[in-house]
Formats: sequence, structure tokens, C-alpha cells
Amino acid sequence: MTVDKELEKLSHSTPPAATPEARARALTAAMQAFDTAGNNALAPQGNAKGWRQSSIINWIWSPAMNKKFLAGSALATLLVIPAAGYLAIELTRNGLPIVDQTEIAGNLSRGEASKQPVAVAPQIPAENGTLAEQSVAVAQAPQDKEAPALAKPDASQTSEFDANAALTNRPEGSAAALGAAKRAAPAAPGIVPQRQFAEPMAAIAPSPAPPAEGRVQMQLDPNRERFANAAANPIKSVATDPVSTFSADVDSASYAFVRRSLTGGALPDPQSVRVEEMINYFPYDWPGPDNAAQPFKATVTVMPTPWNHDTELMHVAIKGYDIAPATTPHANLVFLIDVSGSMDEPDKLPLLKSAFRLLLNRLKADDSVSIVTYAGNAGTVLTPTRVAEKSKILSAIDKLEPGGSTGGAEGIEAAYDLAKQGFVKDGVNRVMLATDGDFNVGPSSDEDLKRIIEERRRDGIFLTVLGFGRGNLNDSLMQTLAQNGNGSAAYIDTLAEAQKTLVEEAGSTLFPIASDVKFQVEFNPERIAEYRLIGYETRALKREDFNNDRVDAGDIGSGHSVTAIYEITPKGSPAVMNDDLRYGAADRAPAANADTAHQGELAFVKMRYKRPGEDKSALITTPVNDGNAVAAVDAAPQDVRFSVAVAAFGQKLSRIAAVDSYSYQAIADLAAASRGADTFGYRSDFLSLVRLADGLSQR
Repeated sequence: MTVDKELEKLSHSTPPAATPEARARALTAAMQAFDTAGNNALAPQGNAKGWRQSSIINWIWSPAMNKKFLAGSALATLLVIPAAGYLAIELTRNGLPIVDQTEIAGNLSRGEASKQPVAVAPQIPAENGTLAEQSVAVAQAPQDKEAPALAKPDASQTSEFDANAALTNRPEGSAAALGAAKRAAPAAPGIVPQRQFAEPMAAIAPSPAPPAEGRVQMQLDPNRERFANAAANPIKSVATDPVSTFSADVDSASYAFVRRSLTGGALPDPQSVRVEEMINYFPYDWPGPDNAAQPFKATVTVMPTPWNHDTELMHVAIKGYDIAPATTPHANLVFLIDVSGSMDEPDKLPLLKSAFRLLLNRLKADDSVSIVTYAGNAGTVLTPTRVAEKSKILSAIDKLEPGGSTGGAEGIEAAYDLAKQGFVKDGVNRVMLATDGDFNVGPSSDEDLKRIIEERRRDGIFLTVLGFGRGNLNDSLMQTLAQNGNGSAAYIDTLAEAQKTLVEEAGSTLFPIASDVKFQVEFNPERIAEYRLIGYETRALKREDFNNDRVDAGDIGSGHSVTAIYEITPKGSPAVMNDDLRYGAADRAPAANADTAHQGELAFVKMRYKRPGEDKSALITTPVNDGNAVAAVDAAPQDVRFSVAVAAFGQKLSRIAAVDSYSYQAIADLAAASRGADTFGYRSDFLSLVRLADGLSQR
């Protein structure tokens, strides 16, 4: 009875306020009891040390829950849950994923402080309508008594993988596709993937093993390369379309990109394969002109087609005059370097800096170099400086650091202004643009940039475009800029490629011997029924453009060679695809009365070019007759056979139906038999690529 009275008395008393120390001890004891019970041992957001990782919402709001006026009260629940919902909406609108809402509400209502902050990168919708699993960065650091802080990324613990391939040939949005993406990812320690939802939330992929201590970043290749979309050249009837016209091409970017894809374990995108660039990637020993008075010499070979016994190949090889190094003109070069955030990868800015160091060794002491960078805003890093002051130039290159967005158009204008400032009369004035192609700020359309380049080339300043890295490569834009800037485009994937492009082939890259070089081939309808130009789809010109000196075309540098190959179908061959015209005989009647000296010709090759600084073009012509023909493939010159093997390989990678029945092994055999001395090992590397493609195509 006495006890009941005491209890009744206590029930009417006001309890003493809890001290912060008592509250902290109680909370610690509760958390230890919870952890000891093992309730969170296998939680998806747990880790090997047993720490409980929570979301960024917990991290922000948990300290507020521990304040004296909110902790342990119902007011906390009334205030926090609406606020948590507002934060969730804001995070979703800004592309951040939604974590487990049940856990958020429970943690917030308990006033739980986050021990381990978690930084989660945004998810973006995939093309198939599902949420694609993107980067997840988990920052783990010891608890700070004042406020938690995100750990600095550790580059040594960064892991990358690409799960895109796992989604190939699977139903869009299916649970199977999501599972395949998970299985495609190697088990990298310390990676905590986010939940991935299929439409309509069909499956949730299981979480992998708990992460190890430390921050780990997982990044998928966005695969945003963009290539010019050009259909393969069709078979044309000589009776109706006897003339083929195209611009010279000395670019080599496509071959290097194909090599990067194959050595990376994947067949290249067919749109990335430009057969003429693959053929012209290799140095050939074509006969050249004796002097600069006529800067080109053409050599034509007609041979049986290795992949079609009923057709022939007409192989046209052009060799440019090679300027002796001692007589090369002075060079005024402006390095326009992309230092945007996307260049912060080993095969981008670091490789770029090494490549330009190599180029400096190729230049003469009296040449000058300037450096302009662009990332958001363009900036001049180095005004025109003589190569004799190499240490100053190298120091400027070494200090380049990535960061910011990519304001390419502004950078190009600044570079041209600097090139004009250091202009060398009768010399080489060239802007060398080095980028991963990610122009995403300012006038970024191809047409806008094309206009800028066209306006500036009239000042006598040419453009070379060097592409680096993967993921952002805008090959289409690179081609547009190079073609309209009287320059060339190359893709640098290794330091060895930089050595080839900027050192070994510096003459053809930097020192032009002719501009606006155009080819036109007319086939004799009495001998040839059909033809197909292999490659040059993006270089096609109208027939009337050939004699129009106002139409821009490709440039050729010192010692450079250009090769073009036609597959031709002789008159009467069973391979003819087009029926004879009903009125064709009448249309061709005048030709029968023409000069009989031309009747034995197979074709007539013409080439127009302008000398540097001149506006009027000159003409070179070469008739093709039976004297240019060989009876067997093995009878063709060695370099001709090797270039034909490269042409077959490029067509096969491009999915050209004409070579469907011609195997990779046959291509390898033809290339191996015509490899020759191979001083730099380029042809041996080509054989390796053919074998890789053969293996990848059989998966």
C-alpha cells in the first residue's frame, strides 16, 4: 500500500530533464545493442567492418535530430518526415537516385547520426527506357565529432567496367538484361552498385559483396562517339554514269580508332570505318616525281579482284614530291589544347602532352610555337615562342591541367588570332587542335564551326585535328573541321601513334605541297560495264566540281601518298548487275566514230591541284590501258597487293556485301605474302588486327 502511494506521488511529479551526456550514452548503448544483435550484418548498404552506411539525406538531417529540442520527441517526426519528402523530390528532379525510404524515415525518427556519409552519382535513363546503372562513389571516413566530411577520391582504388555489352540482343527493359549487366561487371572490391529498376520495376538486381574500406569509383563508358553517317558507294553503270569525282584524303584517324576497338576486344562500329583512311594509313613506296615542277606522279595497276573472279581492281597510286628537311619552310604553329574535365584521363591530356613534346623535337630552332587552351573560356598559355627556347615551351605544356566545360568555338577563334599574329609569309601557318571532340559549349554545331574554319583559312592558316581518348570522341566534327580547314585529322591512341603522325610523317602532316586536290576518273563504256569506288564516301564531289576552283578539296603534304581503288566489271562479265539500256547502242553511236586512239583505253584518270598560295589549279592526266594490267594477283607489285588486303579488311569491317565470302584468313594470307620489309612494324600489327577481328567475329 505504501508502495502504491509512492508510485502515485511520483506520477504527479515533473521528471528531471535528461542531460546531453545521458542522451548520448543511451543512444550509444541502443546502437551497440542493435549492432550486437546482427540485424544489419547482411544489409545491402552494410560493409565489411559492420559500420552502417546511410544516405546523404540521413547525413544532412541526423545532426539536427540530435539537437536538444528535437531528440526523442514527437515534434521530430512531425517536422522531419515532410522535409525528407521535399528533399527526395528535389534529389529526384536533379537526377539523384532515391534510396530506401523506409530506412530514411526510420533513421530520421530515431534521430540517428550518420557515421559514414555516402556520395551517390546520378543515374540517367538508358536508351531502352530503363535506368542505366552509372557511377557510384562511396566515401568512407572515420566519424568526425563536429561534422562528417567526404573523403578525397583515391585514384589507386578506381575500377572501371562496361556492362553495355551484356545488354546486347536482350529484350529492352527486361530483368534478364539487367541481370546480364550485373554479371558482365567483374567483382571489384569496394563497389556498391545502386539498385537498378526495369520497366515496370520488374526486378531488383542483388547487391554484390560488401565493400572494402576506402573510396572506390565505378564508371561506365558512356559510348558517345559520333561518326559521319555515309552509305557505302554503290555500283554504278558506265553507260549512264561514266565519271567518278572525289577529293583527295590523307587522314588516318579511322585506322587508329579501328585498332583501338579491336585491341580493346570489340569489333568497331561500321560507321567508324573509312576504308580509304585505312588504306592510306600505311607508307608505300610508290614511284614519285623527279622534281617539284610537277608535284605528283600517278601509277595505275589493273589486277584480278581477290574476292570476285568476275571483276577487276583498278588501283590508282599518287605520290607527292618529298621536300628535303633542310629546305622545309619555317613553321608557325599554334597548339590549341582541350583542357576540359573530360580530358582528365591517361589516354587524353597526359598522352597529348607527351605527343607535343615529341613534335617539338621535329621542329627547327627558328620555328615558333604558341599554346591556347580552352575549357569554358579560351586562354593564351604561351605567346609565339621560338623552338630554340624549348624549355619554356615544355614548361608551359607541363603545367596544363584539366578542368571545366568545353568552349571549343571560342578556343578556335583565339588560336587563329594568335596564328595571324605570328604569321610567317611563305611559311607554314597552322593551328593544331588536340581534343577528345567534346564540344559542348558555345557554337557547337558542325555548321557553325565549319563556317568559322572556312572564314579563317582564307588568311592562309591551315588546321590539323588530333583526336584523343574514348567516350566523347566526335569523329564527325573532327572530319568537318579538318576538311574545311585545309588540313588533316588523326587519332592518337598511343605514344607510338604520336611518333608516327607527328615525327615520322611530320612532312606530310605539316608541310603542304598542294591544296584542293581532286580526282576524276572517266571509264570507257566500250570496255567497262560497271564500277564501284572503294571508300571516299565522305569525299564525293559533283562532276562539275572538278573544274571549279572555288570548290574546296583535300590537301597533300610533302612526300605523302594517296591511293584509290575501284572495283570494275569488264563488259560481258557475268558479274554485271545492270541490264543494258534499250537505247544504249544509239546513244553510243557517236563514240564509235571517235578517235580510234582512245578505243583501247579502260579509263582516263585526271587530277587537279593548286600550288600553295595559288588560286588557279593545274591538271595532270593519266590514260589507263591494257599495258597497266597484270594477269594474276601475285603478279601485282607488293605494295599494291598489301593495300588491296587492307581494302578488303576495311570493307569487311564495314559490312560491305561484296566481301562477304572473302574470309579474314584469306585477307591475312594476302597481307602476309605482301608484307615486305616492314621497317616500323605497321604491317605486322595489321596482321594481328586481322586475326583479332577473325576471333571476335566468331563469338
